[in-house]
Amino acid sequence: MKAFKVIIATPEKIIYEGMSTSLVAPCQNGYLGVWADHAPLVAILKSGVITLKKEVGEDFVYQFSGKGFLQVLNNEANLLLS
Repeated sequence: MKAFKVIIATPEKIIYEGMSTSLVAPCQNGYLGVWADHAPLVAILKSGVITLKKEVGEDFVYQFSGKGFLQVLNNEANLLLS
């Protein structure tokens, strides 16, 4: 599978930065899946579990409570969490 860049950040630190073959994130209207070559989008995140399938190694799973934004553009997904 083709991979894309993912950055998960809070105001304090970078939680994850690396390549992923898929991303599933909790959005206002339910969980949203993102893959390589996904159409550009911006979504509001809500509390829940973010799951990444990494190119190599174990999946990355992050539980967060709060809000945030997801931006997908040019094979890069940026998650900004509060």
